[in-house]
Amino acid sequence: MIGGMSRWAPNARGRLEQAALELYTERGFEQTTVADIAERAGLTERTFFRHFADKREVLFWGETALHEACVETIANAPDSATPIDAVTAALEAAGALIEERRELAHQRQTVIAANPELQERELLKLASLASAMAQALRQRGVEEPTASLTAEAGTAAFKVAFARWVDEPERRDLPRLARECLDQLHTATART
Repeated sequence: MIGGMSRWAPNARGRLEQAALELYTERGFEQTTVADIAERAGLTERTFFRHFADKREVLFWGETALHEACVETIANAPDSATPIDAVTAALEAAGALIEERRELAHQRQTVIAANPELQERELLKLASLASAMAQALRQRGVEEPTASLTAEAGTAAFKVAFARWVDEPERRDLPRLARECLDQLHTATART
C-alpha cells in the first residue's frame, strides 16, 4: 500500500466513473481534470489511465458493448426475422444494457446535454452504431439500400426512445420504449 491506496483497488473503473460523473455535474466537464477525478475516487491518475484514455472516455467506454450486443443480436435473429425485426431486437438488447445502469445513464446524459463537444461525440457514436447494424444486416443477406435505411431508421427511433426515457418522470423501461418507437415508425411508414 502506498499512501493508503492499494495498487489494485476493487472496482476502480466504477469508482472513477462515479467520481467523474459527480464532478462533471458539479463543476462542468471542461473544468474537471483527470487529477480531480482520481482524487475524488481515492485513486491515482495512473490508475485512471489504466481504465480510460482520457476524461471523455469515461462517458463513452460502453460503446463497444452496445455495438457488440446489437451486431450479435442481428446475427442471431431467426432466419424468418425481417430486417426491422432484427434491428428492433438489437435495440431492445442495447436498451437492456443501458437500463442496467439507469442512474449513471441519466447522469451521463445530463453532462452530454451541457457540452456541445460531447453532443457531437454522441452523434458519432450513434452513426457508428447504425453503420455496425447495417453491416450486420448485409451479412444476413439484406441488400442495399434496405440494410442502411433500416439501421439508420432504427437508430433514429432509438434516439427518440432514449430521450423519452431520460425525460419522462414515470421512467418506463428503455427496451419497451425502443420497441414502442420502432412500432410507431413502422405504423407511420406502413401502406394502407
